Amino acid sequence: MSATILITGGAGFIGSNFIPYFMEKHQDYKIVNLDKLTYAGNLDNLKEVENNPNYTFVKGDICNEQLVNDLFDKYNFTGVIHFAAESHVDNSIKGPRAFINTNLVGTFNLLETARKHWFDAPFTPKVGYENRRFHHISTDEVYGTLGAEGYFKETTPYAPNSPYSASKAGSDFLVRAYHHTFGMNTTTSNCSNNYGPKQHGEKLIPTIIRNCLNLSPIPIYGNGQNIRDWLYVTDHAKAIDMIFHNGKNGETYNVGGHNELTNMQITHTICKILDDIHPRKDGKEYADLITFVKDRAGHDLRYAIDASKITNELGYKPDETFKTGIIKTVEWYLNKA
Repeated sequence: MSATILITGGAGFIGSNFIPYFMEKHQDYKIVNLDKLTYAGNLDNLKEVENNPNYTFVKGDICNEQLVNDLFDKYNFTGVIHFAAESHVDNSIKGPRAFINTNLVGTFNLLETARKHWFDAPFTPKVGYENRRFHHISTDEVYGTLGAEGYFKETTPYAPNSPYSASKAGSDFLVRAYHHTFGMNTTTSNCSNNYGPKQHGEKLIPTIIRNCLNLSPIPIYGNGQNIRDWLYVTDHAKAIDMIFHNGKNGETYNVGGHNELTNMQITHTICKILDDIHPRKDGKEYADLITFVKDRAGHDLRYAIDASKITNELGYKPDETFKTGIIKTVEWYLNKA
């Protein structure tokens, strides 16, 4: 039996990096990419696979119960890798409802449809359906914020501080519940901030690069000392592939890049790279464009991940350092500009 995987949100930033990576590595798999194509989804990001006979794109909403059911009927999925989510914190402050719908209702809809297709009763999968897996991609933001010390572990209590992170926390708990109540074969990954090619322009790193190239002010929240752990997007793709195939049923894995940096450090690093490879015509430095703006409501101070579990259990380690990954990222955006 050939494997056919449902990937949700595959036209978004992480999904559109994951699909080409996964299809190159597993050329016997068939992929169905279900994406609503909101403002954050872009089919141009999937040009390298659009003509692959093993790839199918379906435009649709994970909240559409009938559509999801029809896709399960048609393709008899052997697994689900669930990226689809509203993910921008600022947007969740301005309009939380979309986050509740997509991240909670959408995840529930996928889980419930998978349960109906894969199980006869709780802990009784249909014959031949015993190993079907549902992998859920989440975020380190569900853990809340850290002080100057310490790291998020898989055992860290949840303490989400934004409507976005609260909706993702709820979706994580739904996945957990379907494992413990129905016996569904689930895995969850909570990752740190991703960066790399194809990221939507609203996010921090693309905004810094774009504003540098446009000689526009670079807006930095508060004093710029908020700390994030940065993970290159194809390193995240590698981790998801490992978890999907080899992760332990019912387990959560934290995925980090071991790159803790303040927003100011990120900004100065990008400005310096551009000073070297794409200097301003007026001879000034890009860092002169840095402008401080009012801090975001409920802005978490620091995120940092302890990724020792996925390293020890699955042998995972990132291929990129921030130094190598950020140069690749800046060059990608320069070529696109």
